This record gives sequence, structure tokens and C-alpha cells, in this order.
Amino acid sequence: MKIKKGDLVQVIAGKDRGKQGRIIEAQPDERRVIVENLSVVKKHRRPRAMRDSSRMGQPQIQPGGVFDVASPVPVSNVMIVCPTCNRATRVGYEFRESKGRQVKYRVCKRADCGEVLDR
Repeated sequence: MKIKKGDLVQVIAGKDRGKQGRIIEAQPDERRVIVENLSVVKKHRRPRAMRDSSRMGQPQIQPGGVFDVASPVPVSNVMIVCPTCNRATRVGYEFRESKGRQVKYRVCKRADCGEVLDR
């Protein structure tokens, strides 16, 4: 995958189309990413006793209720946002010299930009 944790992405398909957010977690084996505050679903949880509680003799209880949880989005539905041109772009790779050796960088594929995405 050409997208990593911490990248700013824009959703290009689905109910949150056009919105931007940072990637919280990448799941390369499933080809999915979790974007903060996007693709939020309701999750119902039952109250449970927590293991290894530090309280004396009494189990500490994890509260139950309805929670908002960010669900994974397919990687094909997001595009990385270039930090220099501030537009959604495809990602390419270039090898450049750095301290006497070849280093692989992710670059913006926009014709008028071409800047390095990794800082």
C-alpha cells in the first residue's frame, strides 16, 4: 500500500465523499485503512468486568452503551493529500540521492507539483 499511518487523506467514494482526515491505522493485509472521524458507525457494548483490576477485591467495570467507532475504509476509496499543493493526488516512487546512497521517496504525481510526500 502506498498510504501509511499519519497521512492526510481525502475520501473519494462512499458516504463521506470529499471529507479529509488522518489515518489512525493501516491494515495492509486487508487493504483497508481507518480514518479518524470518518465512516463512523454505532457500536453497542455490554458492561464487562475488566481483568487485573488494581482495586482491592472488587472488579472494575467497563461501562456499556452505544459508542461511535470509526470503521475501516477500503484503500481504493481514499487518496492522499499532497502537503505542498493541498490536492488529492496519486502516489509515485522516486529514487533520490541522500547522503551518498539511493533512498526511495513517495512523490506527488500531479504534473505541476512532483514534490516529496515524506518529510
